Amino acid sequence: MAPRGRYYQRRMSDNPQEGSSGGRIRARGYVGGSSSRGGYNGGGSRGGWPGSDNGGGYRGDHRQKPYDRMGSSSPSVAVKDEFSALESQVKRDGSGEPGGGRGGMRGGFRGGRGGQRGNRYLPEIVHTRKDTSVVKQGNSGRPIMLQTNYFRLLLNEDERIFQYRVDFNPTIEASKKMSGLLFQIKPQIGGYVFDGTQLFSRTKLENDPMEFTVKDKFTEDNYQITIRRVGDVTGTNEKAFVVYNLVNRHAMGGLKLQLIGRSFFDPEAKVSIRQYGIDLYPGYLTSIRQHEKDVLMCAELTHRVMRTDTCYSLFEHCMNQRGNFKDNYKRMVLGTIVMTTYGNNRTYTISDVEFDVNPESSFTTKKGSQTFTQYYKEKYNITIRDPRQPMLVSRSKARDIRAGLPELIYLIPELSRITGITDDMRRDFHCMRAIADHTRLNPDKRIQRLETFNRRMQQSKESSDVFKFWKTELDRRLVEVPARVLQPETVFFHPEQEACKVLAGEMAEWQMAFRNNPMYLTVALTNWFVVVPGGSERLIVDFMSCLKQAASQMYFHIEEPRRVSIPNDSPVVYVEQLSQLVQRDPQLIMCLVTNDKADRYSAIKKKCCVDRAVPTQVLKTRTITPKGGNVRTLMSVATKVAIQMNCKLGGIPWVIKSPLASVMVIGYDVCKDSKDRSRGYGALVASMYGGGVKHPKYFSTVNQHAHGEELSNYLALNVIKAIRAYQSSFGNVLPQRIVIYRDGVGDGDLGYVNEHEVGSVKEKLEAAYKGQEMQSKLTFFVVNKRINTRLFHDRRNPTPGTIVDDVITLPERNDFFLVSQSVRQGTVSPTSYNILKDESGLSADRLQLYTFKQTHMYYNWSGTVGVPAVCQYAHKLAALAGQYLHQVPSTWLEKKLYFL
Repeated sequence: MAPRGRYYQRRMSDNPQEGSSGGRIRARGYVGGSSSRGGYNGGGSRGGWPGSDNGGGYRGDHRQKPYDRMGSSSPSVAVKDEFSALESQVKRDGSGEPGGGRGGMRGGFRGGRGGQRGNRYLPEIVHTRKDTSVVKQGNSGRPIMLQTNYFRLLLNEDERIFQYRVDFNPTIEASKKMSGLLFQIKPQIGGYVFDGTQLFSRTKLENDPMEFTVKDKFTEDNYQITIRRVGDVTGTNEKAFVVYNLVNRHAMGGLKLQLIGRSFFDPEAKVSIRQYGIDLYPGYLTSIRQHEKDVLMCAELTHRVMRTDTCYSLFEHCMNQRGNFKDNYKRMVLGTIVMTTYGNNRTYTISDVEFDVNPESSFTTKKGSQTFTQYYKEKYNITIRDPRQPMLVSRSKARDIRAGLPELIYLIPELSRITGITDDMRRDFHCMRAIADHTRLNPDKRIQRLETFNRRMQQSKESSDVFKFWKTELDRRLVEVPARVLQPETVFFHPEQEACKVLAGEMAEWQMAFRNNPMYLTVALTNWFVVVPGGSERLIVDFMSCLKQAASQMYFHIEEPRRVSIPNDSPVVYVEQLSQLVQRDPQLIMCLVTNDKADRYSAIKKKCCVDRAVPTQVLKTRTITPKGGNVRTLMSVATKVAIQMNCKLGGIPWVIKSPLASVMVIGYDVCKDSKDRSRGYGALVASMYGGGVKHPKYFSTVNQHAHGEELSNYLALNVIKAIRAYQSSFGNVLPQRIVIYRDGVGDGDLGYVNEHEVGSVKEKLEAAYKGQEMQSKLTFFVVNKRINTRLFHDRRNPTPGTIVDDVITLPERNDFFLVSQSVRQGTVSPTSYNILKDESGLSADRLQLYTFKQTHMYYNWSGTVGVPAVCQYAHKLAALAGQYLHQVPSTWLEKKLYFL
């Protein structure tokens, strides 16, 4: 019986303080390493601080994952022989699919026999374009031609593919075992691709059904395979794209790539960064599906970060450190993803460390008892150097257990390499820069890599033979698409001074404009405190002089704060001091901290966002330390901090001319609780226009929900809360239009959002507008920045305001791509917008333009961002609640941007 190990989950970071001046790393370049949303210049590392309290100017918010622990362990050593199931490889052949795989993208064909169970190459196709007669292409802007990271897949229209259902008796759950048995009868059935339950072939079998008896080479058990024809695959229906993706995946095997996890990487092209002990494996992500007129293959470049040290190296390091080495080791490895260095290069997530089990421990197999040391020597000719090292434990997922894998998998530390990067590496600017130099590719180099990838596919005999067998061909040229560039927007500052406006320009940035222009609306700051830890008094004095000077240039009146010194910056001391200060009803409290410890930041925010409703501004001493001792170097940071403080008081730094006089623009996003993954927080932020007022008024709300709980009711109820806030702000009138930008929706969740959330919101709106002269006009967008599409203009990045709404868009959607931000390094990532419902009465052209305008209104950055500002605000608020507050903030703050 396998032992029950402790179960550890990776959790969202208790990442402290808002703002950072760290590196600008494209997290898109990492698989199994780091990930990020937004980020500075469209990228952003997972390190640093997630917000911008200190005026770091980040365009996105950063997340990292430390680890939490729960459960108990039993030191039993009698384990199943999981190794034969895990490590055995099924040979692959010219037209057979290797080994089924273990999942992939959500959606596709699912459920029961006959559904797709193996690699899911396509997201579920959800038809959201209700009226195909409505033109979804716009016409405003300057027309240009772009290149994309797509290749056309040329198909033989007369090609006919036969679809068969495969049944095994006795029933088998492990897809690799099914593929291995099926491979034995390949001479009788010809070339095929197999996805775990369905077999596709160009050959029509002689009899229907056909039955075969095969023997498992490992267990010597006999199995009966029944193949029954269930239909044909023709044209470009959904099943055809399952076949094309299976074919393409097998064709990529001809490039001699290495399957690591679920993606293909090229270990021969790895880049070693020795000073940081990491290797970068370049790889490819591909998907084939029907686009507007053609079948296209999207090809994106990716990288996997591999550490050169093993888990055993970390163990030795912990042994030489002070403190409890067991606790230190667990903190370093729990939740990390490791790759075994022998045989299969599979990846595992570490759930526990068993110090009572070592390589000399025995486990039971069908052939008898055997030690781990004997097993690795006999099977891989590997000699374990340290027989006393503890064993790593990985817990199998439920679906893998159902497929026959053991609940717990034991791994040898010295044979396990850690993927990804550590928190210390993320905080190391030079390390992140070194990684970014290889992963953050400029458009010209990205195009070269894509063309090289295509050329390798064409020149590889094994790859080309696969395409020829299936009567398909990959076009050699990157797909070109027509695009339009919208005119730059005008940014307005002080409303009483006509000259206070600037053109956003080609780069869509206006940071320098604050040297000569006042903010649009300011709130005088007269009653506020600064909490300073001992030894940092001089820093705050110098910074205050810069802050007041920067604020005066923007017509933001700041009086001298009352400074409070504390003996140290422990969370307890801060809470005690803040408890006294909030009793004096200040407008704002600024807290200076020495580092980015999460518990301190969480304590500050809980006291001032939950217990009492007081806006806070958290700054790190490093942020306000003058470079080279020159205080003038702080003016840029002071300007950003002044803008943030004004926003938290209810001020407005700038506005963009809104073509809609009565409208409420809503952003919605969700975030898991970093301490309790069974809970999550949904945040709604509304930007409200009406009553003849040219600047927006804001409303925000947060709700807590249980894991797996449907969000449609929460979203609808929060929309109604925003409607009531609109009424209270503009004289009991309702907005003529409601525009919702729904973020945080993966392709696998699109169907649910389309069927439930939109309908629930519309139902609540109809009830709210009942008895009114006008009806509610709802426009519902799904916003997705995590996409693989890339756009190139003359081998450079497109300028902000670039719209693509044809060729690479999807026929079943009312969608478009928008490049709304500029990047100085790397390749810009466009944002995909999918309109699920539109009652606005506006043309596609005006909706695209209005969306671009909304990307100008994020006050943490003096420029455009990758998503509409309300989406970025909602993400900030959800992250604050889920990572630091762990509860719903006070409703007294709901009309201020206190979460910036």
